[in-house]
Amino acid sequence: MNPTKVVREKVVKLTDLPNIGKTVAHDLTLIGITSPDQLKGEDPYDLYIRFCEAFGERQDPCMLDVLMSITDFMNGGEAKVWWDYTPERKVRYGEKIKI
Repeated sequence: MNPTKVVREKVVKLTDLPNIGKTVAHDLTLIGITSPDQLKGEDPYDLYIRFCEAFGERQDPCMLDVLMSITDFMNGGEAKVWWDYTPERKVRYGEKIKI
């Protein structure tokens, strides 16, 4: 969902989360995430590794940005576009996710 349209109190499904559409919601279910509440306390990098393993290849680093956005949101942060997390991802994870 577009982050400007997210209403925290109405987040029930994965597609209610900022930056999550049907495809990524489906992909999240492949790594065992079926509800937004499961993202609370999760480490976005661990989720990213699970994505890479589920698909059998390293995923685009932008997926880590998306995962950072939704875990931050579910831990009380504001709904922001995923690319707002790119600079933080580069600082936090740098070469760890180089493709």
